[in-house]
Amino acid sequence: MREIYAAVAEPGRALNDEQLAASLQRTLAARPAGAGWWIFAYGSLLWNPLFPVAEMRVARVRGWHRRFCLWSLASRGTPEAPGLVLGLEPGGCCRGVALRLPAPLALDELHLLWRREMVVGSYRPIWARVDAGGKPLTALTFVVRRDHPQYAGKQAVEREVEVLARAVGAFGSSLDYLERTRVALVAHGIVDTYLERLSAGVAKLRNG
Repeated sequence: MREIYAAVAEPGRALNDEQLAASLQRTLAARPAGAGWWIFAYGSLLWNPLFPVAEMRVARVRGWHRRFCLWSLASRGTPEAPGLVLGLEPGGCCRGVALRLPAPLALDELHLLWRREMVVGSYRPIWARVDAGGKPLTALTFVVRRDHPQYAGKQAVEREVEVLARAVGAFGSSLDYLERTRVALVAHGIVDTYLERLSAGVAKLRNG
């Protein structure tokens, strides 16, 4: 991830090992007492967590909503034709899945997770209270940094559809990212009307 972004982004945009380690340590220092090792997944972590999952529960986080609000310059797009990926924006609520890391592996796996999710520092990791079937949990999740150069802000749905229909990066297309997320949510019994609207919009655009 870092090598890919280092090749296309501004110098210094991709965080080095020391910066990633410092970010993780700050996050761990803020971990609430008694919190387990839960990750709230709302985007690609739903279908490609890349860490062992000891348990999963459908969950809801309040005060944040899912949005295609980050430009992707490498993984799902290019600097010339940026793609879009998901982040959590303030307001509303978001349904996703809480994934529990096995405690003996948690620290090692979080180091790897940081190399993936925090590669350019476009997210702010937070410990959020989530409702998992009536049971409150504390889970780590990644919210968008609105001061980051890759923050896309709120685009019109029509603009999001155009980008998602066309952008392709090193890890595949933005459309693939959308569809994998949408299908993963449906598999857990979650129908996200925003993602469904985008998917229908892309299909209509492609079919003329």
